[in-house]
Amino acid sequence: MITSVNVANRKAAILLAAPLFAPFSGELNLSSQQAFHTANQAWMIWAIWWLAMAFFSKSTKRRESVIQRIEHLVPAFLGFLLIFRADFGGAWLARPVFSANSLLLLICVVATILGLLFAVWARLTLGSNWSGTVTIKTNHQLIRRGPYRWIRHPIYTGMLAALLATAIAQGLLSGLLGFAFVFLALYRKARREEKFLAQEFGEDFTEHRQHTGMFLPRFS
Repeated sequence: MITSVNVANRKAAILLAAPLFAPFSGELNLSSQQAFHTANQAWMIWAIWWLAMAFFSKSTKRRESVIQRIEHLVPAFLGFLLIFRADFGGAWLARPVFSANSLLLLICVVATILGLLFAVWARLTLGSNWSGTVTIKTNHQLIRRGPYRWIRHPIYTGMLAALLATAIAQGLLSGLLGFAFVFLALYRKARREEKFLAQEFGEDFTEHRQHTGMFLPRFS
């Protein structure tokens, strides 16, 4: 039975909870441009932090060749341009492919931020073993803690999740094509990294690969 006391309690709960949801009061009016702008700002903050952290790494013992680096760097660069520069691919690629509602756009913004934070967690876990290129560091360690307990390349997982969410928020054909370019580039880079790690750590890496997924956890 609903009594006047219960009704009063519910009203009081709504009044108390209202300030907590105040920052999201405009979510029903969230546009694709606003969502994309917010996601873009998150990427900019992440990129600045990422570049600053690049100074804290070990010396290099072995590195991929320049040609090998270009093989994954060029498609990744093109992919980012297609996502963050809507006019890069011309008018045909800049056409909308779907219209997202405000709730989906809000989810995309949150997913972008969470994906970038996941990449940060993986980067911090990797420590001074990290490198922007495919390398083996001096005194390189095979990291199996943090997100590396389940995923072999969690930095790429976070980046790809954030990129896909950003592309959906953008809503253009160029964004989805850009995501495909980056995915293929990171997949190629991850394959080469695993070849390096297998040569360096042998059976230890083979065992690690059997219990983890490349970009997603292994459930079998």
